[in-house]
Amino acid sequence: MNKIFFVLSFLFFFSISNAQDSLTVKTDPPEISSVKYTEKDIRIDTTTVERKTFSKNFKKKYTDSDFVYEYKAPEKNAWDHFKEWLAGILRSLFTFNNPAAALHFVSILLKVLAVLIIVFVIYLIVKALVGKEGRWIFGKDSNKKTIYYSELEKNIHLLDFKKLIQESIERGEKRIAIRYYYLWLLKVMAQNHYIEWDIEKTNSDYLYELQSPVYKEEFTYLSYLYNYIWYGEFEIDETTFKKAENRFKNSIKTFGNE
Repeated sequence: MNKIFFVLSFLFFFSISNAQDSLTVKTDPPEISSVKYTEKDIRIDTTTVERKTFSKNFKKKYTDSDFVYEYKAPEKNAWDHFKEWLAGILRSLFTFNNPAAALHFVSILLKVLAVLIIVFVIYLIVKALVGKEGRWIFGKDSNKKTIYYSELEKNIHLLDFKKLIQESIERGEKRIAIRYYYLWLLKVMAQNHYIEWDIEKTNSDYLYELQSPVYKEEFTYLSYLYNYIWYGEFEIDETTFKKAENRFKNSIKTFGNE
């Protein structure tokens, strides 16, 4: 039985192999005929070609950092050397992790110093303007409080104001007369201990020293009157002068305890 099964299997596989061989078809590749080109087959390009040119300074357009492909470290100037020198000193005095940290600290320190210097300069400018009361900026409309003295007026206790006022009126110098009236008022106030005379003090300083509200109000008005006439840079008429003169005379009597 096994022999018969073996023979049948052999015949079955042999028939399949022959069937596959019979399906295989051998064909030769097609022959390719040779191609020949003649001069007629050559095409000539007759289109117009526009000539392009570059501008003379075209390279300048490509000098930006976007077109720089090779990084070059900038050359150090005197300022950079100064910062490195200062950083070296700080490294010798303090503990830094590396030179870069010391250099960074120096940069911050210099910026802080620059800001402080600018603030100090602004302070000096503001102080100078306040000291001069901004007269050269604001003109006659500024609220002037500082009294400027000539050599003659630096010691008001030695001056004869009645004589000085009379001479000023005779010369027609009404503004100077009002100035003398104001200085005379300060002299009387100091003599009667309402204020302490000091050539460096301002009108506001004297006002602060007054204790009585009535005296404060009177002195405030007289200071305004003096500033308006003396710093106003204009001549006053006779009526205005008489009104101011009478007000000063009355106040001098009041502070003189007369």
